[in-house]
Amino acid sequence: MYIAQTFKNLHDWWRYVIGLIVAFIGVGVFSIPHFVGIFMKRMEGTVDLTRLDDVNYLMSLFDSNINLVFVLLPFAGGLIFLLIIVKLLHKQSIKSLTTARKKIDWKRIWFAFFFWGIISSGMTLLDYFLSPESYLDNFELNRFLILAVIAIILIPFQTSFEEYLFRGYLMQGIGVVAKNKWVPLIITSLIFGLLHIANPEVDKLGYSIMVYYIGTGLFLGIITLMDEGMELALGFHAANNLFTALLVTANWTALQTHSIFKDTAEPEAGFANLILPVFIIFPILLFIFSRVYKWTNWKEKLTGKVVDPPKENYKIID
Repeated sequence: MYIAQTFKNLHDWWRYVIGLIVAFIGVGVFSIPHFVGIFMKRMEGTVDLTRLDDVNYLMSLFDSNINLVFVLLPFAGGLIFLLIIVKLLHKQSIKSLTTARKKIDWKRIWFAFFFWGIISSGMTLLDYFLSPESYLDNFELNRFLILAVIAIILIPFQTSFEEYLFRGYLMQGIGVVAKNKWVPLIITSLIFGLLHIANPEVDKLGYSIMVYYIGTGLFLGIITLMDEGMELALGFHAANNLFTALLVTANWTALQTHSIFKDTAEPEAGFANLILPVFIIFPILLFIFSRVYKWTNWKEKLTGKVVDPPKENYKIID
């Protein structure tokens, strides 16, 4: 029903092409402050123009907190422009883009947020106590407090943009065109993963880490389809990025912050970064969510057909 309800809105394929263009225009518009910052540095004569394509070099031009604002602002722009175009071009409500329920279930969002936030933080702290030699104390109160404010405000924009774009807009758009559920699930997971290919982690860990990114997209897509809404995915994704940004950073990650700890261990795409999350933790989380929310009929919800039911048969989940 989550995808099928899109038939009630304007869902021509070309509208989704325009929507994607508008969303990325929003990303570009909100990237302007970063370009202005680089231009001002250039005017000061402190920028090496031959290294502007080096992400690590660009990150070194500003303090980590300023960098975080520059990195996250474009996602806020993308989200704002996407939600506007959904309303104007598709005549679709934000509620129906989010869920098939009568209203957005904030309890689900908060449950996934705190559930995964506690577990992920616990695993990080456990690793710290087991391998303290792999971490440096990175805590500076003033910078951390500024980081916390920035992260709490802007990271939900970043994660929500990715969720509304992939598990919402594209999942529904591809679903009504393909008229099934497995095609949008696979396509959105692949695109979600491949768009992370420019992350510094890929340079450091190699292309095998793409299994993690694609696997994460698949996990988020599965919980969206099984739960008939994005609420769990929104909460999980926000917790994953927010708690990580506050707890631990490393020189080779996309988000380098004034976090509490700094991971100095040499990373490798092995058990901890690939096998554990994708093939052990995600299946366990699926089992837990399925028990909590009583998911059934997995085959139909993940691979079934998407059909436009008679208008009198539209049903909104309580």
